[in-house]
Amino acid sequence: MSAVLLFGAVACAAPVAGAIGAYVAMQTGLQDDGENTDGGTAADVPTRMLTAYKKGAQQVSTHVPKCRGMRWPILAGIAKVESNHAVGRTISAGGDIRPKIYGVLLNGSGAGGNTAVFPDSDDGKWDGTSTWERAVGPFQFLPSTWEGVWKDAGGDKVADPHNADDAALGTAKYLCGNGRDLTKRSQLKAAILQYNHSNEYVANVLGWIDQYTAAAKGPDLKNVSGKVRTVIEAALSQRGVPYSWGGGNANGKSTGICCSPSGKSGASINGFDCSGLTTYAYAKAGIRLPRTAAAQSGAGRRIPASLGTRALKAGDLVFYADAPGRDATIYHVGIYLGSGQMVNAARPGTVVRQDPVNAMPGYAGGARLL
Repeated sequence: MSAVLLFGAVACAAPVAGAIGAYVAMQTGLQDDGENTDGGTAADVPTRMLTAYKKGAQQVSTHVPKCRGMRWPILAGIAKVESNHAVGRTISAGGDIRPKIYGVLLNGSGAGGNTAVFPDSDDGKWDGTSTWERAVGPFQFLPSTWEGVWKDAGGDKVADPHNADDAALGTAKYLCGNGRDLTKRSQLKAAILQYNHSNEYVANVLGWIDQYTAAAKGPDLKNVSGKVRTVIEAALSQRGVPYSWGGGNANGKSTGICCSPSGKSGASINGFDCSGLTTYAYAKAGIRLPRTAAAQSGAGRRIPASLGTRALKAGDLVFYADAPGRDATIYHVGIYLGSGQMVNAARPGTVVRQDPVNAMPGYAGGARLL
């Protein structure tokens, strides 16, 4: 353990046998091309935290000149898992986060699922206690680790792990090591594993990094116009919004219902399921859709699965079925973006994101409404 603690009436969910695990990284995203993705946004990242991530990714080259490939989605992936981007806290213009974020007390008690024992190293300077250590800030640094990586990002001559800018820069420096090439997947994995020595943790963070990378790059819409563009932009604007079984309607995200085939309830989640998202996006273009994925397959001109995904055009609905060829068995729908990609509200435990069309099993063709 280094920087952080070792923790851890609708048809819109894939059959269990064909489900992609929540920790599986998207097939789009990071490539070994050295591209520095510093634009873009994501719906679940607070604006001030996104600013900190971008700033940290840009500033780290001053401190680790040999580091390659540091990008804001990498920092966002770590912070998503560690603190959910400090959501619920107040973040000042200068980046100070209040109330401060503290992890469990590392006294071996087992509280919070952690049995590690770490004696105090900072006399309570960062973690507010002089008896034992606890992780601090949006990136959950141990005070002893922070002392080795801290950097002042704001010019106030104080490097505070409870400051979004300082914490993001310190994390970037820590992940860069002595000069990693983070454009290479193997080195990115090694950096995350150093941050938290858990393969499950690494897979979880990589999944979020890939989702934020896709959000930052975005699809190529230069040849898309009119109502098709309206539909796609409406769907893309919801990236990062949580999946909610039964959630979403023509007016936007909403709390859902109970329960999915896997027993997951959307009753307390404000978000979208697959057909709720398509209903919302198409409503923005003045088109009213039926509520379920199977019913939506009867809208517009049907595109047979036998023609393959190359027959799809941007803005088309994309369907998936337990028994392709039998529309009554359709369980899922997405919105095609082009280049083999779709906007997807996949299943409970995920968020609206950009996925390859083969991310779901049982391709059952599409429907063209525009």
